[in-house]
Amino acid sequence: MTRLPGSFNAFPQELKDDILRKGVVKAVPKGVELIREGQFIQVVPLVLTGLVKVLTRYEDRELLLYYIRPEESCIMSFFSVLRDETSRITARTEADSELLLLPSDMVREWLLNFPALHLFFHQLNNLRYLDLLDTIHEVLFEHLDVRILNFLREKARLTGNPFIRIRHREIADALGTSREAISRVTKKLEHEKKITQHPDGIEVRL
Repeated sequence: MTRLPGSFNAFPQELKDDILRKGVVKAVPKGVELIREGQFIQVVPLVLTGLVKVLTRYEDRELLLYYIRPEESCIMSFFSVLRDETSRITARTEADSELLLLPSDMVREWLLNFPALHLFFHQLNNLRYLDLLDTIHEVLFEHLDVRILNFLREKARLTGNPFIRIRHREIADALGTSREAISRVTKKLEHEKKITQHPDGIEVRL
């Protein structure tokens, strides 16, 4: 990698040079689990291209918390590294992605020496806090049809494609509900002409 993402422009040159030396760029296909609940974090991922989703699990259910977009990192991984604790989340690539992997021991060292890195993660923390507020609001106050439509429209916006290759089970996992409920409500949304279902995915009207 010859240059760092634009989000690192404000970093001191010494820090940028060190990141280039110590960080590892890796191409990761869709569907790969990067971080698992209960494990110690070895690297903090920064998304260069693609998309990563962060979720939490309870028994056999999953709930989507937020997405990590290009030039963003995983704030929950950062806090686990900072506190030397095991991860409380699972992170998985949502699309073919290119990641910059920052070694956890170096992240702790850089935080001690470069306040700009603290500011970067503080700004990310604010973004993720707003994402979580939106998630909580939807879970508590929105009907399932609104949640499904918002979920599909967000995926379409992030990927730049109104056609989403997805199964009902994946939507159910992301929203923390049952596949049967998703199947029932997507039929309703299709009848209302808000989506079109295909054998290999769903087309959403933005």
